Amino acid sequence: MIQYLIRRLLWAVALLVTVTAIGFALFYLVPSDPAKQACGRACTPQMVARVAHYLGTDRPLYVQYAKFLGRLMPFSFTGGPHFKTPSLGRSFFAQEDVNTIIGQAAPITFSLVIGAVILWMLVALPVGILSALRPRSLLDRTTMFGVLVGVSMHPVWLGLLLLYFLSDRYQIFPIGNYAGLFHATSYGQPVGFVQWCYYLALPWFTLAVLFMAIYVRMIRANVMEVMNEDYVRTARAKGASESRVLRVHILRNALLPVVTMLGMDIGLALGGAVFTENIYSLKGLGFETIQATVNLDTPVILGVIVFATTMIIIFNLLVDVVYAWIDPRIRLA
Repeated sequence: MIQYLIRRLLWAVALLVTVTAIGFALFYLVPSDPAKQACGRACTPQMVARVAHYLGTDRPLYVQYAKFLGRLMPFSFTGGPHFKTPSLGRSFFAQEDVNTIIGQAAPITFSLVIGAVILWMLVALPVGILSALRPRSLLDRTTMFGVLVGVSMHPVWLGLLLLYFLSDRYQIFPIGNYAGLFHATSYGQPVGFVQWCYYLALPWFTLAVLFMAIYVRMIRANVMEVMNEDYVRTARAKGASESRVLRVHILRNALLPVVTMLGMDIGLALGGAVFTENIYSLKGLGFETIQATVNLDTPVILGVIVFATTMIIIFNLLVDVVYAWIDPRIRLA
């Protein structure tokens, strides 16, 4: 197990370096001048040159990337080996540390994605399993109809529909904004678990509906497939109870693909959160990415890429560990 974890960690580091290198090169090729934009319209060429030297954008690409990686390292050898806080640089447009910008936006996106994941799994697991256990029943037919509706609804359309009926017309939920879970935010809303759930209920549902429908269908198909396997019939022939057959033999094997998909879909949910954040006026990573793209603020865009990639790698690493725990054969791969 230790060797398996070491291999996965090495792959994670290599993937992070590759993603940052590609992102850095792509934004370097964008036909824009960060120094001129940071300096303003009234700057002379001499002032632009001084700003470019200050920002380091007048240096070769490999030098800029080496400095970028150096800031990301959690340790430094300058003045003797010591640990330091990784830095994502400074925003060209806002003149603020990217760490601070992401530190304020990440909890909102993280709350949105994790809440949506918990919601769609809490619904998809029981509904998918019960639908598989009673095929072609009224529950199964209703579930499949709901799946068809769920995969057909775009988050933007669904979010606007929910805002109109549940927020504007009937005023059951608030229109946008965000309430902190542990501490106050710039939105000025009350703090606490109840308020946090109250303000994020509609965003969670909007982001979760599509994945909820996909997972119900996948869990149903996996359970029905495993139920016809020889080892399940053998377990029943040996006299095992239906609850034990379902828990030990069916679900343990049917949920393996679900665990794999969950690791990848968390990354997709991070991307899909951009639409949900803009609908509900949540200033998360999606909002900051759009603002940085409009302003061609390369440090913020790269910072979001690095942070999102790191989170996806961590989630996939956790999924790999869970997968290896469920199925020990994976450790030998």
